[in-house]
Amino acid sequence: MRGAARFAAGSGQYASGLDELLYQAVRDAGAHIGAVYLLADAGRVLLMDTAIGLPGQIAKPWARVRLKSPVPVAAAVRERRLVWVPDHEELARHFPGAALALPYHFAVAAAPIHTGTLDRGGLVLLWPEPHPPQLSSQELKAIDAARYQMGALMRRAAERGSPVQPGREPRILPPTRAQAAEPERAVAAMDCLNRLPEGFVALDLEGRITYVSPTTAELLGGSVDEVLGRVPWEVATWLEESVFEDCFRSAVLSQRVTACAAQCSGGRDLSMKLYPDPSGVTLRITPPPAPERQQPSDSSSSLGRPARAEAFYNLLHLMATLTRAVTMQDVIDLVADQVMPVCNVQAMAIVTTEGGRTRIVGSRGYGPQIIDRFDDLPVILPVPGERALLGGEPTFFATREELLRIQPDPAQDDGMSAWAFLPMIASGQLIGTCVLAYDHPHPFSADERATLTSLAGLVAQALDRAYVYDAKDRLAQSLQTGLLPHSLPRIPGLDVAARYLPATRGVGIGGDFYDLIRLDDTTAAAVIGDVQGHNMTAAALMGQVRTAVHAHAAAGASPGEVLSHTNRLLIDLDSDLFTSCLYIHIDLGQRALCAASAGHPPPLLRLPGTPTRVIDVPPGILLGIDPDATYPVVEYPLPEDTVLALYTDGLVETPGTDLYHSIANLATHLTRAPEQPLQDLADTLLNHAPHTMQRADDIALLLLRSQYEENSS
Repeated sequence: MRGAARFAAGSGQYASGLDELLYQAVRDAGAHIGAVYLLADAGRVLLMDTAIGLPGQIAKPWARVRLKSPVPVAAAVRERRLVWVPDHEELARHFPGAALALPYHFAVAAAPIHTGTLDRGGLVLLWPEPHPPQLSSQELKAIDAARYQMGALMRRAAERGSPVQPGREPRILPPTRAQAAEPERAVAAMDCLNRLPEGFVALDLEGRITYVSPTTAELLGGSVDEVLGRVPWEVATWLEESVFEDCFRSAVLSQRVTACAAQCSGGRDLSMKLYPDPSGVTLRITPPPAPERQQPSDSSSSLGRPARAEAFYNLLHLMATLTRAVTMQDVIDLVADQVMPVCNVQAMAIVTTEGGRTRIVGSRGYGPQIIDRFDDLPVILPVPGERALLGGEPTFFATREELLRIQPDPAQDDGMSAWAFLPMIASGQLIGTCVLAYDHPHPFSADERATLTSLAGLVAQALDRAYVYDAKDRLAQSLQTGLLPHSLPRIPGLDVAARYLPATRGVGIGGDFYDLIRLDDTTAAAVIGDVQGHNMTAAALMGQVRTAVHAHAAAGASPGEVLSHTNRLLIDLDSDLFTSCLYIHIDLGQRALCAASAGHPPPLLRLPGTPTRVIDVPPGILLGIDPDATYPVVEYPLPEDTVLALYTDGLVETPGTDLYHSIANLATHLTRAPEQPLQDLADTLLNHAPHTMQRADDIALLLLRSQYEENSS
């Protein structure tokens, strides 16, 4: 047994008792693998405590399972029910991540262990496929007896002050109790094997060599003593580890005969078959049969490892990539760019239903005429893939003839020759169907069906996240639009242009704002500000700040007074967010401006024929910090055709670059910008902003140009 010492004095008997109950459960249920999980970390995590028949290298990735994880044992404990998955295809439908991580053929049952209202852990049992669709009464009886007795044992241990607790790693028990040695028979068996020209190797459940004939040891690259206790892919350098190890794991977990081929160091082609039972694996090494004598391959034993391994690792790459997908379009593009080439698919569509009608939310490989024909159709049975679209059952058509037997209507022909209709299920809800189409007949093996079904489940989870993100983004944009001015007032003698760009990372909402307030026929107030943060709270506070500034400006307060009054409002609101703000009072009659700042970047002033100037407005303290803060006011002339630029730091700030240097660069861009309408000038400045494509911060920009001749006329 492995693992660190983990029990208080006197608790060893309970651990031993738990082991005996697991042995009994495996034996009585006829399973070949069993494991016990215990709750830890305040009930948030399940830790594998003990396992039988499970190789340690396979157990390690599953030793720690979060209770929220979409895997059978977590679902069983979380929902307090028996979770039964009769085959790999069903595992792919309901637990796609687990199916892709364990692409082997087995049936699995997971049951909760609890006493009264106290959850304690879970029991997992595995059987080889094929298994009947339902558990037998004997299997159910064995599962119930084991989990109840395990729960009672854990309760007694806790009551006596010696609770059973999981160790730092699972304890892997031998598959069966050791039998008494029979030396004579063992010697006779070894002599029998050594006389055969074929190579035989005995492997334990970890893949370690426990027996090998001298001839076979030499073939592997050493003597018997040198190879015993080692795994074949470490001894024989000519073995491709990823292929042979995958074949070995498949044999152990599925209890099926598996096969792969290799070429030894002398260039000799070898055929390897692995024969498993619950105690280990026998590896048989032979030259491959002559072509004329070779029998048709058995799909249950010849698994096509190299091609499968390549596709498997491509799909693992897709899994990692899908976690970074944010929007629905991201998900659709990833499926099209990565799934279609790997699966040799010529067309793909993501179909959902709304109000009893189909809706194609994304596609690739289909022309617009096909999309228009199938989009917005009423869902009326029977239709191709209706079991996937409505019932959550994957449907495969290997040929056009198979499809026509169900749907003979030529109007439903998309020009393809084979199809996979894959239900997309997320959080137990059917959210749509992924349609993969081939332009040639395509038979679907059991492995491929399970892999594609798992893939659809992962796509569904990514789409579900994207739905939430897109909904939040639409809400954010709607809220942002509602909080910012719908339009700016027309003021004679003043041309105006404004822009707002949300950050490209995260929900599209922030605290940047701008405003233009008409005070009377010849005066106006220009305002720009930035509330700390990029969330709903920042946006809501931004709305309050903008309203307060507008109210105090309309009441006739000076720039410094407007900021002081708004600052005291934020202090009263007791917000944790701070706000920068620049307020400029423009007097068109006097051709002058007055400005006050609460820690905001300074405005820029471009006079006709001269370089752009940075107006030195004393940066008072940010709003919402000091209730007694004051904000000095400065005055500047505003000649004819002067451009005034107000902006937030998202337009200029670059990590690692001095802010004043960035502001000077913006002033240079404004100076060099050609004479053009103010709307075009706003776009010119935005195009020169750093990180135009990937913005970490919002950008607000307000441009004003004095036009006194037009005003006087």
